[in-house]
Formats: sequence, structure tokens, C-alpha cells
Amino acid sequence: MCRAISALKIAIYIGGGLGLALLAVLLGRADLGVMLQLAAAGGVSLLWLVPYRALYFLLYALGWRRLLEPYDRSTRAGTAYVFWVTTVRDAVDRLLPVASVGGAFVGVRLLRWRGLPGVPVSATVIVEVLLTVVALYVFSALGVLLLLAGALPGADRPGLALALLLALPVPVLFALLLRHGSLFRRLARLLAPLIGIGTVAAHAAALDAQLRDCLRRRSALMFAGGLQLAAFVSASFEVWFLLRLFGHPVGVVPALILESLTQALRHVAFMVPAALGVQEATLVVLGHALGFGAELALAVSLAKRLRELACGIPALLSWQWLEARRLRAATRRSL
Repeated sequence: MCRAISALKIAIYIGGGLGLALLAVLLGRADLGVMLQLAAAGGVSLLWLVPYRALYFLLYALGWRRLLEPYDRSTRAGTAYVFWVTTVRDAVDRLLPVASVGGAFVGVRLLRWRGLPGVPVSATVIVEVLLTVVALYVFSALGVLLLLAGALPGADRPGLALALLLALPVPVLFALLLRHGSLFRRLARLLAPLIGIGTVAAHAAALDAQLRDCLRRRSALMFAGGLQLAAFVSASFEVWFLLRLFGHPVGVVPALILESLTQALRHVAFMVPAALGVQEATLVVLGHALGFGAELALAVSLAKRLRELACGIPALLSWQWLEARRLRAATRRSL
């Protein structure tokens, strides 16, 4: 287990180094003065991105809350609490070097604070990740189809179409493994020589059973998945708003293409902390097809990252404050 964790850390460090190198190249080739002028032109209007992001979190929280309903009949974790947990999960995944998976573990922990059972909650988080993969694929496919229709004449349409087809097995295989493959029981057997089988195997079997049960609830899956797709689409407004704010207005379709392909590549490059360099490179390449320079693309990326910080830092601080309170309370009880 320690070897696996060490390998993950090394992969994150390598990904982070490559991302920083790519970002340095992009910044070195751009006119930083022009980029900062464009970003400054947005002024206080950029602050509107922060409350608007609450819509994204709310859509995710409502879908997750629907998946949690059978395990929380007394609503110990209501919508407001799940909304807050969603903001913390997003902040952990986007701002901390955890390969975009640490937020899931934090989410389970925070829901267990409200007395919800760990295994079923873990199952809902895993199913939610599956729904995110599916929703992201649909969102990315929409962007590629719009490209194929000629929305961005300068884009590499054959290459993007091939990438879309090659990526199709990913969500399908993920869903089949969770539904029929007893995935976690098999993982427990692989890890047995390292950590011992005992209770791990029992928990793995219980988790597989809960996953199968959760994946049978089709109406809840459709509801949560639909809201996740709506959340991705709603994020396109950020790009549309920023480009208008920076003096280069575009229509809804180009904004949707920019956001969909940027998010697709961010998730593919999950080993790169905060997708440093990946987000910027995607916006620069697609922005060139739209007819604007690297400076404007980098200004858009900078504004999006500032919004991530404005939303994420308070979420992380609130989580750590509550962790400290619980630690102090546990220390007092032990004395």
C-alpha cells in the first residue's frame, strides 16, 4: 500500500513539473503586460463569477443528495450541508496536489460526521464519479460535434472526432466494472499480500454490493447525471462572460466548445495538480481557432483560476476550522 501511495506521489510530482514547464513556455511566449491589462480591464465585475459558481455546486449537491436519500431518511445531512461538502470536495480536488481524487475521501469523512454509514456513502461518491465521467463525456461530445459542424473552422476536426471515438469505452467500461465486476473485492485480493485480507475483504464485498444497489436506482441516476451535465453546461457562461468582459464577445456555441474541451483535458490530465498548463494550453489552442491571441486566452484562464481560489480557499479554511474544533473536543473528552 505504501508503495502504491509513493508511486502516486511521484506521478503527481512529475505531472506538476510538466504542467509548470508547459505554463512557463506559454507565459514566456506571450506578452504578459497585455495579458495583465486584459485581466485588469474586468475590474470588480470579475467578482460576479464567485456567486455564479454557487449554481454549479448546487446542481452537484442536489444530485448527490438524491443518491444519499435511502441512507439518510431523517435528513441528518440536508441540502445545505451537502452543498458545503461539495464546495470542500471541489476545493480539495482543484487546489491540493491529490490527483483529483482526494475530494472524494474528504466528502465521505464529512458526511460520516453527520452519522451516515461509511460504506453506502462511499458507494454514492463512487457512483457520482461515474456519473461525472459520463456527463463529461456527453459534454465533450457536444463540443466536438459542434466543432465538426464547423463552429470553429480552424480546429483539427478529424483529430478531435478520433479522440471522441477512442474515449467512448472509458465511461462504458467503468460502468460495467462497477455494475458486474465486483471491482473492490478483486482489488482487496490484489492488495491482500501487502495489507492483509481480513476486514478489508468484508468491506470491499459490502461496497460492491452497495454499488450494485445504487446503480439499480435508475431514476436517481438520471436525476443526478442530468444535473451534473447541466452544471458543466452552466460553466460555459463563465467563458462567455469573461470574453465579453475582456472586449472579445463570442456566441454561446464557441463558449460551450471552449469550456467543454478545456474540462475534458483537465480531467484527462488529472495527475497534473490543478491542471496547471493544461487549461492554459487548451484555451490558447482553441482561442487561436476563434481568432484571438494567447494573451486573451491566458487572461481568461487567470480569471478562472482566481475564481477557483476565491471559492476554494474559504471552503478549505472552513473545513480545517471544523477539523480543529473536533480535535479539541476529542482532546477534552480524553482528559
